[in-house]
Amino acid sequence: MPCIYHKERNVHCWKCEYYERINKRILIIKLGAAGDVVRTTPLLRKIKQLYRDAEVTWISHFPELVPSMVDSILNFELKNILYLINKPFDIVVNLDKDKEACALVNIIHAKRKKGFKLENGKVVPIDSQANKKWLTGLFDDVNLKNKKSYVQEIFQIFGAQFNGEKYVLEKTSNKSWNIQKSSPLIGLNTGCGDRWKTRLWPEEYWIKLVKLLKISGYEVLLLGGEKEDNKNKGISQKTNACYFGHFPLEDFISLIDQCDLVVTGVTLAMHLAIGLGKKIALFNNVFNRHEFELYNLGEIIEPEVPCRGCFKPICNEPCMEKIDPKRVFQTCVKLLNIKTK
Repeated sequence: MPCIYHKERNVHCWKCEYYERINKRILIIKLGAAGDVVRTTPLLRKIKQLYRDAEVTWISHFPELVPSMVDSILNFELKNILYLINKPFDIVVNLDKDKEACALVNIIHAKRKKGFKLENGKVVPIDSQANKKWLTGLFDDVNLKNKKSYVQEIFQIFGAQFNGEKYVLEKTSNKSWNIQKSSPLIGLNTGCGDRWKTRLWPEEYWIKLVKLLKISGYEVLLLGGEKEDNKNKGISQKTNACYFGHFPLEDFISLIDQCDLVVTGVTLAMHLAIGLGKKIALFNNVFNRHEFELYNLGEIIEPEVPCRGCFKPICNEPCMEKIDPKRVFQTCVKLLNIKTK
């Protein structure tokens, strides 16, 4: 089809003054999860710095979270896979250890491949730069010894140095919120997802935290998805905390953007808060605390137990109950009194 310059100015390719040569074609394979897609976006800043004339393609299960600075954003589906395997690339980086992502990188034509691939039907690192990330996925004890954040790890896989490059998160919602902010607004994201139920903080603790915050004059906004709807309605009824309901992703981003600080577990809301530059009080108990890059926006709150970082999805001894609401309240007050650089 004719390009926009031909349509508007009747130029032809062989006399086009608007043509910009592409010197590198780079493909990013990062399918999911949603939060991982968001925390992979700092890599785009580095790619644009290193390869100014690059054409960047990204294939994902969450194309709506891929920034518009990417030249070609593709959903993971057959028609796009067929297109990719017939297009040559200079660099392809696969940051997923899922078999479908690794199978895709095997059939892509590229001069250089980074990250993970399939070998004899098994996921393996393509080179030594991906080997450490591969090992941390296989062995919990190796994972616990890791001192690098996820962002540092993916930069290493790509072969670049992480220098504090921030998330790229775009706000596309036009929704307005009836929020009267006479004091700092604290968002409480009460869910934890389905896979790691051990991350769940007791509902009665959320109620206590709301009461402590409201007594001290803070505004409180309850956050969550459809699965947290009944819980948040109950907390709101018992505390008079503000709760608007659950929303599509673009509106959820806008709602988090209203907050000055977000209290959350390791969820999509955590990454959205970081991407929006919000102060954050982060619950963690089952993961290695070093994997989170908070960009000096907040603090990690963990239970005082020797088994932290257990990676257990279920446990008979719920350690999150050991995190007292007063401690979380004090962390919120402290963070809100620190000026963001």
